[in-house]
Formats: sequence, structure tokens, C-alpha cells
Amino acid sequence: MIERVSGAICLVLFMICIPGCLGYNIGTRTLYRNDVRTIHVPIIKSDSFRPELGVNLTEAIQKEIERRTPYKLADLGTADSILTCRITADSKRVIGETGTDEPRLLQSVMSIEMSWVDRRNLPLVETRFLPPGETNFYFSDNADFVPEAGQSISTANMRIIERLANHIVDQMEARW
Repeated sequence: MIERVSGAICLVLFMICIPGCLGYNIGTRTLYRNDVRTIHVPIIKSDSFRPELGVNLTEAIQKEIERRTPYKLADLGTADSILTCRITADSKRVIGETGTDEPRLLQSVMSIEMSWVDRRNLPLVETRFLPPGETNFYFSDNADFVPEAGQSISTANMRIIERLANHIVDQMEARW
């Protein structure tokens, strides 16, 4: 008798809990907006003296979008949304040097501006940190490199570009 009562109580508790879980979505598709299916990523403009940085960042962002999101890349005429970026600064500075002022450890720093809008020019990135009407995000990243160990500014910039592409695609996730 007690076993039947405890089984009935468990069944009732289970039936009470199920409606609370009905609103949950499962899978990575639910991390992204449902109203966007395609995205256009134009070649990134650069204020830098290194013109290849914009092309490399564009390619990295496009690969991250295809790899991690349900969005498909499209041309400007057919895309639901447009992701534009601009490299606002890149610099190299010495972090560590020898007693004779020879650089041993250097750092490359890159800053970008990003905007993701729909066809009506409404922002698609939701955040409480941007003022109303503001559509641009600003990111900065850096990487250290040691020329004596065979590292170069090009390898440091590629690490920065990969991390920035990852940060940009992270911003495409829908907020909870």
C-alpha cells in the first residue's frame, strides 16, 4: 500500500514538473535569432597601413559564421542582415628589452568596430551596455610575440584575428 502511494506521489510530482520544462529549447540552433537566416559580410575596411588585415579578418569571420551558426552567407542584395566591421587601429609595442635596448618581447594590438543590422538598419545585437540608437561595438585584442623564437608580427596578428572573429560571432548569440 505504501509503495503504491509513494509511486502515485512520484507520478503526480513528475506531471507537475513537466509543464515547467516545456519552454526549454534544446540544441545550438536556439542560441541564435530565428528572424535571421542569411548574412552579408563585406570586406572589412582598415585604417591600418597593413591592407591584408581586413581581408584576413573578413575570411576568419565568414568561416566562424559558417562553422558555428545556422546563418548562411549571402550577397548584399539577398541577405537578411549585414555585418560590417572596420579595423580602427593596430599597433606594435615593446614589452621587454635587454639592457642594451634590444626588443625581446613585443605585443601586437588590434582594435575593431562592429555593427550587425537588419535590412531596415535596426541593430540585431542586443545589449544593455550600448546607449539607445547606438549600433557599433568596439573590440580590442592583443598577442605577444618573441622574434628571437621565430615568431613574427604576422603570426601574432593571425592569433588576434582568430580571437576577434570568435568574439564577433559570440555577439550574434541571442541574449537570454
